[in-house]
Amino acid sequence: MNISKFENIIEHSDQFLKGKKEQVKLVLCNLLSRGHTLIEDAPGVGKTTLVKYIGKSIGLEVSRIQFTNDLLPADILGTSIFHKETSNFELHKGPLFGELILADELNRAPPKTQSALLQAMEERQITIDGTTYELPKHFTVMATQNPQMQVGTFNLPESQLDRFSMKIKMGHTNEAVTIELLKASTLQVDLSNIESIISIDELLKSQKELDTIHTSDEIYQLIYKLLESTRTNKDLIALSNRCGIDLVNVSKAWAYLAGRDYVIPDDVHHIFKYVAGHRLVHPENSDVDFEHKMAAKVLANA
Repeated sequence: MNISKFENIIEHSDQFLKGKKEQVKLVLCNLLSRGHTLIEDAPGVGKTTLVKYIGKSIGLEVSRIQFTNDLLPADILGTSIFHKETSNFELHKGPLFGELILADELNRAPPKTQSALLQAMEERQITIDGTTYELPKHFTVMATQNPQMQVGTFNLPESQLDRFSMKIKMGHTNEAVTIELLKASTLQVDLSNIESIISIDELLKSQKELDTIHTSDEIYQLIYKLLESTRTNKDLIALSNRCGIDLVNVSKAWAYLAGRDYVIPDDVHHIFKYVAGHRLVHPENSDVDFEHKMAAKVLANA
């Protein structure tokens, strides 16, 4: 187990995302667990920069899709074009055929377009005109969304939210960092010279090493109790088995980054609000702080 390079990514991030080491660690943790990440916050707080930084640090090609209210599923998936010369259809692949997908402002697109991501996120493959195409093993979606009370947003349905194994919030910078940004008079961050710290092969190897992280029956019982406590509470949306599996995998990744080869209850407690919070409440009440409050109640009562 070699976590020094992941620690370097976290420490190095302060040059580009000051005060956001915890968010970088969470995203890395979710990437290790092969999960998809949803980042919600107001515009201009570094959501896109975070995703691009992770991509650069690991050598993943970032495929950015800017979601708008007129975006169509074919704009994302691609479309088949008929060629007279060969009398055959040829697929022109869309941006979803990538390694790290930056789905920028996902909730500005209508549900029909959002749904184009469902198969890719669940199965890591895409079916177009009856033909199924495999996506890279390290394919992952990191989506950003604006708070749902902002104009021009569409709520992500529960089925879409459940595909994201983690949801985080960037948060505003503190006084010192904010003043530093004001003096620089720009939010633009130059990421062009960042060299990859971890190779794709090393990432895949680390992901495979998670299978060796020991998870005791005590941990499985804890996660079951957390799931079950939401299924008997009418004020909450019942957590799915998919959420339970994500809790197991993300807990393993959190233990891995801590340098341990076993999961402890504190791992589950720490990541629970990020993995379960967005699945506990109705999308109309989608607010990270409220979601974390509900998650804390579940932890307290489980």
